[in-house]
Amino acid sequence: MKTFLKSFIVLFIMAFSGLSAQNLETKIDSLITSKFKPENPGAVFLAVKNGKVIYRKAFGMADLEMNVKMKPEFVFEIGSMTKQFTAVSILMLAEQGKLKLDDEITKFISDYPTNGNRITLHHLLTHTSGIKDFTSMKSIKDIARRDLTPKELVDFFKNEPIDFKPGEQYKYCNSGYVLLGYIIEMVSGQTYEEFITQNIFKKIGMQNSYYASHDKIIKNRVSGYRDRNGYVNTNYISFSIPYASGSIMSTVDDLLKWQNAINANIVLSPVYTEKAFTNYKLNNGTHIDYGYGWHLEKVKNKTIREHGGSIFGFKSMGVYEPIEQIYVVGLSNCECNSPTTITKDIATLLID
Repeated sequence: MKTFLKSFIVLFIMAFSGLSAQNLETKIDSLITSKFKPENPGAVFLAVKNGKVIYRKAFGMADLEMNVKMKPEFVFEIGSMTKQFTAVSILMLAEQGKLKLDDEITKFISDYPTNGNRITLHHLLTHTSGIKDFTSMKSIKDIARRDLTPKELVDFFKNEPIDFKPGEQYKYCNSGYVLLGYIIEMVSGQTYEEFITQNIFKKIGMQNSYYASHDKIIKNRVSGYRDRNGYVNTNYISFSIPYASGSIMSTVDDLLKWQNAINANIVLSPVYTEKAFTNYKLNNGTHIDYGYGWHLEKVKNKTIREHGGSIFGFKSMGVYEPIEQIYVVGLSNCECNSPTTITKDIATLLID
């Protein structure tokens, strides 16, 4: 009788677990299909809990002209999720003793006009430098299609007046991450592309991640779109413009490898990993809810590390909750259809 009861309980638990997983999958499917239709530009979503992949699906179309359906392994431009890689690269160089986070930017770019202000790498990493975001400048349309060197790109915005004194405010700033990319090149002696490829992509096996290129043949690359009373191909932009603030391409599977490598301290020691996820403060002591390359937000009273991306034709979002090891990432190939809300909703479903 006891054996029978034990067997019944085990079978009941297994059945209940299977039903719960099925219900969860149905809920996630419903969230996504309400926004991403089979005939339109699509998306890929991946969800992990306790280190185990529990959801990985593709929706919609990867290429409208060739009538190619989306697949989970396809390659997307990830926009500002690139900032995670730039921030970690700076932390790598700091750990190697090649720079310090409180170094002033004029140590590396001697002619940068700070007008008497002390602007450090920390300010660039945390969007508290006060430097004007070059993507907000009207004249950016004049350079968007041009291939510029990092120095030429820095020269494009360096003489703009600052928005506030360093450390006084938080204001999201792509210019800061362009400067960080340029500094990575000067300190390492490699191009930004070479540095992240050698020290990150190859090191952790991200075989389908790249510094974006219009020229290279990139297998499984999806096409990007925008909506102008009907879908049209995205605008062209030289990838030298988003540069270290937004020019990486990747897949949901590679981004999971990235998250796992961070968790396992493969790219950074625990001490320097912690620096990436510290909630930093302004000069007046106010928390900014940003670390180095990640936003730090609250969901169900738990801190999540998250960042999205937006670049012509593409949107991206990644969310990580460390206690339950929940990672959700969504990649979309239309700038008209962001995966941000859905990605956060899926993470909320998974957080106990």
